Amino acid sequence: MTRFARPVPRAVSLDPATPHDPKKSPAAVATLTLGALGVVYGDIGTSPLYALKEVFSGGHVATTPDNILGVLSLIFWTLTVIVSVKYVLLILRADNNGEGGLIAMLALATSAVKDQPALRRVLMAVGLFGTAIFYGDGVITPAISVLSAVEGLEVVSPALHDWVIPLTLVVLTGLFAVQRYGTGGIGTFFGPITLVWFVVLVALGLPHIARHPAVLVALNPAYALGFFAAQPTVAFIGLGAVVLCVTGGEALYADMGHFGRLPIRIAWYAFVMPALVVNYFGQGAMLLLRPEAVENPFFLMAPGWSQLPLVILATAATVIASQALISAAFSVTKQAIQLGILPRLYIRHTSERDTGQIYVPFVNWGLFVFIVLAVALFKSSTNLATAYGIAVTLDMTITTVMTFFVIRYGWKYPLPLCFLATGFFFVIDITFFASNMLKLTSGGWFPLLIGSGMFMLMSTWELGRKLMSERLRDDAIDLSSFLEAVFVNPPTRVAGTAVFLAADVGLTPIALLHNLKHNKVLHQTNLFVSVKHHEVPWVSDQLRVELYPLDNDCWQVVLHFGFKDDPDVPLALAQLAKRGIALPPMDTSYFLSRDIVIPTLGQGMVLWRERLFANMHHNASGAADFLNLPSNRIVELGAKVEI
Repeated sequence: MTRFARPVPRAVSLDPATPHDPKKSPAAVATLTLGALGVVYGDIGTSPLYALKEVFSGGHVATTPDNILGVLSLIFWTLTVIVSVKYVLLILRADNNGEGGLIAMLALATSAVKDQPALRRVLMAVGLFGTAIFYGDGVITPAISVLSAVEGLEVVSPALHDWVIPLTLVVLTGLFAVQRYGTGGIGTFFGPITLVWFVVLVALGLPHIARHPAVLVALNPAYALGFFAAQPTVAFIGLGAVVLCVTGGEALYADMGHFGRLPIRIAWYAFVMPALVVNYFGQGAMLLLRPEAVENPFFLMAPGWSQLPLVILATAATVIASQALISAAFSVTKQAIQLGILPRLYIRHTSERDTGQIYVPFVNWGLFVFIVLAVALFKSSTNLATAYGIAVTLDMTITTVMTFFVIRYGWKYPLPLCFLATGFFFVIDITFFASNMLKLTSGGWFPLLIGSGMFMLMSTWELGRKLMSERLRDDAIDLSSFLEAVFVNPPTRVAGTAVFLAADVGLTPIALLHNLKHNKVLHQTNLFVSVKHHEVPWVSDQLRVELYPLDNDCWQVVLHFGFKDDPDVPLALAQLAKRGIALPPMDTSYFLSRDIVIPTLGQGMVLWRERLFANMHHNASGAADFLNLPSNRIVELGAKVEI
């Protein structure tokens, strides 16, 4: 019998400085740019519906000419510094093998400090909280976007006021109801509709700028600085609403893997930024002449005959923005499951061609319930604006912090340069966050409550899995020694192949112990398979499978997947045919244990968290579905684990 040395899973290269944008034809870049308009910029593109209005709606900032110009200057330079410079120029460079988003950044940052366990744990906790807060943002964004669009009906006719909330709920209900069918068909219209939206933004703003071109002096940052110098308290309070103009900025980074850096940058500089600036300055020019239009400056910019069509277009644009966020929530959930920070959930693929199109029923209807609650609780976009901003600015700040560790420890840039590059943005982010904290009691608690709840679930799941794994390892038997003992007096061998799933490489699967105890047989060919998920988005087919011989037709197999891969064990094992190990579908059985968690007093977590983890573990989707095992070839054997 050959002694089996426990293998170490392959280290997958992480090189965030390596460019991943392939050379694309101009036509391909144009197509991706159009797609980016619909998916990446839907949220930030609909912020003119409410951002400028909310700065003045609270009564803290009076609609005087100096204040209007100061606020416009703040909006322009916020868009410039946070989006144009921070995200588009800096953050987009921090890709994880071509992928972006907070989870990709978390993987990069924790990998960069892997030789400092204490720091890695802190960054993991911070990243987990940022991911949890994303779900709070995911509730507020569709609610405020759709509600602010439908509120345009009040401009068309005040008599329609009572229809605003019911119509908003109808639109949102329809949006979440169609998720189960996938968005592949309607997704092709996202880009063109959003392009029309940005054209309309320009068409609305230009005439007002032409009537009052003096408004363009607000491009000078001196007006923003003067606003702060003259009224520091008022300006600080106003920042809580000004930041609404950059909601959705994280989407630039999160969707990088779908479109690449170049199309996202082209879309921003060529279409989105100019359209936003023209529209905001158009609203400002109108307010300089008609301060009373602050009630709803976006819709009041439009001629009377066009207001109803504008409401319809705005509603379509906000639905697209909400759809992009819902799809992002599905994607983030899948990645979190792959990284082990959320329990397995049922995930259904809605497209045979695009593996990125998925539907997660639990997330879909969970978001829907909280969004309906938000609309019913806050009742207007102005009230919802008090709940908005905290989650956005907190995620922006966390991204900046993570970026520091990536460029310092991952890219090895000099410390002064790292402090300079990220410290400037950190001061801005934390200032916006501090301003939004003023809204904590008036609504900011809502997304924080959702985010804190998600963080508690995530941290409980992560710690519970760690405790359970430690307990299983403590009770486990070395696989090599166990097989050596078994084959001293081997059991009856039966035809076919048995695939035993085990979490840890080199340890005896519980399913094998139960199979020998109860069935007293061993298959002719036995594969002991461990699935490893790595902190990279993708693992190539060439690195997918590791194979180690154990003699007597037994093999240790390690399968590698990234956090955006779809783990498909049978498909991965099919590669073994090239190495002489064929797995005929009808002669292959998959054995796995179904662990039952027993909460106990003593070490580990407090009892209520252990009970919470036990419930989460019990209700998690089965490993068989998650690993795409054939349902008619599975043997599950139960085992109790005390934590």
